[in-house]
Amino acid sequence: MPATTPSLLDRLTASDRFLMWDDYGWSSDIGALAVLDGTPLLDANGRVKVELVRQHLEPRLHLVPRFRQLLYRPTLGLGWPLWVDAPSFDIANHVRVHPLGVPADEQQLLATCQLLMRRPFDRSRPLWELWLLPGLQDNRVGVVLKVHHVVADGAAALAAFGVLLDDRADPPSVPAPPWRPRPIPTRGDLAFDNLRRRGRELGGAVSGLVHPARTYRQARRALPAWREVLTDKPARRTSLNHPVGSGRRMAVVRGRLDATKLVARVNDVKVNDVILGAVAGGLRELLSGRDELVEGLTQRAMVTISQHHDAPGDARGNKPGWMMVSLPLTEPDPTRRVRFIAAQTVARKHSERPEVGTGIFRFMLAQRLWYRLFPRQRSVNLVVSNVAGPPIPVYLAGARLLELLPLMPTMGNLTLVVAALSYDGQLTIGAVGDLDRCPDIEVFADGVRAAWHELCSSSTVEVAS
Repeated sequence: MPATTPSLLDRLTASDRFLMWDDYGWSSDIGALAVLDGTPLLDANGRVKVELVRQHLEPRLHLVPRFRQLLYRPTLGLGWPLWVDAPSFDIANHVRVHPLGVPADEQQLLATCQLLMRRPFDRSRPLWELWLLPGLQDNRVGVVLKVHHVVADGAAALAAFGVLLDDRADPPSVPAPPWRPRPIPTRGDLAFDNLRRRGRELGGAVSGLVHPARTYRQARRALPAWREVLTDKPARRTSLNHPVGSGRRMAVVRGRLDATKLVARVNDVKVNDVILGAVAGGLRELLSGRDELVEGLTQRAMVTISQHHDAPGDARGNKPGWMMVSLPLTEPDPTRRVRFIAAQTVARKHSERPEVGTGIFRFMLAQRLWYRLFPRQRSVNLVVSNVAGPPIPVYLAGARLLELLPLMPTMGNLTLVVAALSYDGQLTIGAVGDLDRCPDIEVFADGVRAAWHELCSSSTVEVAS
């Protein structure tokens, strides 16, 4: 028997593999854009003290093991890809500086951010980067944290970012344990591990046959969620759905979390429903501006749902679920739009929400078929996600984060992807569009902003009255 530990090797899950879009020609990189009060990080000439940041981060990397691991792909017959320790690690390859032109404005910051997000990772190194972007006014510094989606989904990526941050400007220093890379498993280790996994899968299949009633109940609970994607009536085709290229552009809409919570409370809905209502307002303006008929039009949003059940900040890996929601663009009134959306989400939340790597999509052949057809899919018009960030101010190497923005990729034929992120009382909606197919992304952002403002104003009036 090969010399190996009793535990299984750290293989990718089916959900991890499902999110490796770059195998099919689209970027799989996600992340966040932060803006810091960079005063503690700048020298007298305005240059970033990058070594200070590296010295602050390196002792914390043992808390995020993936940040010192490589994705290793065994040869045929030795099983799925797995995580192995990098033979060597230099944090200077991952924490770097990209100065902006002085003085840089927000458009330059966002354009640079998208440029950095487009750069492919060096697969011979761990799949993450942190870029410091000095050059903003008032000593502010941009920070782009970028990770490959195979490392983490949105909730897990935010948890990893949180490990690098502090809840005070001058935290006590904690010595890190020494790090020694473990050797890459031998072919014998890989073969034995693969056989054990196949044995477990066979045992699970046999258990399903022995207990057919339990298997039927589990499948029946998950069926509504799968039906939403695979068998519901196709979404009406609009200019939102065209095969995407490699370029992106970004727009940002800023609001207050407390005001959005007030809208939700007054209308007896959830914060996520309010976000979706504002997104519907943005889509209405975007498609109207393209001379597309919005009367009678709904667009289907795939709303991502985290399946992490860890304590806040402890999420790891990929556990994404989904819920399909129809956005009524024909409805001009934002409040009625939100209530229509809430009626759907309340009904659909009672359905079990499996991970994307379950059901037929746990099989590699099904994943490959899905992605081959993805540029022509008609199940969904756009993706919308909402992640809760830190509710209090946090710091990077003593520099306070002033705001935090989400970064998501476009893929397949989804030319617009929307993500919301809360931080320290703020709620920020980031929209990423295909560079060629969504040149008018600011029209969408203006529509979201107007609908959001109208919802907040009407709720304030209703409370006051």
